[in-house]
Amino acid sequence: MEYSSNSDKITRDYFDTLLLETRYLDSGLPSTKMELFGHTFDTPVMTAALSHLGNTAKNGMEIYAKAAAAANAVHWVGMGEDEELEAITATGAKTIKIIKPHAENKEVFRKIEHAAKAGCIAAGMDIDHSFNANGGYDNVLGLPMKAKSAEELAEFVNAAKNSGMPFVVKGVQSTKDAEKCLKAGCAGIVLSHHHNMMDFSVPPLFILPEILSVVSNQIPVFVDCGIVSGMDAYKALALGAKAVSVGRHLMPLLKKGETAVYERIMEMNGELAGIMARTGVLSLDKMDSSVIHKRTF
Repeated sequence: MEYSSNSDKITRDYFDTLLLETRYLDSGLPSTKMELFGHTFDTPVMTAALSHLGNTAKNGMEIYAKAAAAANAVHWVGMGEDEELEAITATGAKTIKIIKPHAENKEVFRKIEHAAKAGCIAAGMDIDHSFNANGGYDNVLGLPMKAKSAEELAEFVNAAKNSGMPFVVKGVQSTKDAEKCLKAGCAGIVLSHHHNMMDFSVPPLFILPEILSVVSNQIPVFVDCGIVSGMDAYKALALGAKAVSVGRHLMPLLKKGETAVYERIMEMNGELAGIMARTGVLSLDKMDSSVIHKRTF
């Protein structure tokens, strides 16, 4: 058998090895409502922390945010100017700001403070932008990055807490990093290989059970990468994820406007609800991993 080195394909292939059993008796109409960071959302299908969507559609970042607001879904956002973040939160989208691991920590602290002032419900860091592919520190659009220590992470957590926000970490793909995030006081972690940033990365759903055993329900675990349907979302949730992020799947719809993006989020949520009904799951907190079977044929 010939294997691909591409982490996106490996992730897709792993999704497709997971099969579901049905449980019709004693089932009913499900609810997809979710509580997170003191807010109630109508769906666990969240937008992903994308950036620079103005290159895809005019005012793409605001279109993306408006769609999330209309769906009452958690909205994540990546790098961008302060004014852009303010325009995003002004749409009413409940936004989580993800900050790059800037070489200068004072810039990280500044962005945490600004995220709070802009009305974000949480802030976080994208730790997988620490290094480039050649063994050096990363540089993103001319901005130097640097790997952070667990002690520095704890300082970011405290800064966010002092600003009235929880702090999450995106790019966790190991129990080692999960343990350090938990010890630093993080309020959540996102499993993500950042769209094949490194070949042969473990699929988020493959490592999810191990990470959940470390986290032990103390903080929510979110899944990013390769989510393109309600079925994908269901598999992640059944295995223990709190919610899932959808980004690249939505990007082509931005040119059609916020309604098209909103409708696809709602379609995916409907797909999720349909599978919940057919597997006897009436609410997200009743998800059961025993419904999942690994293909062996």
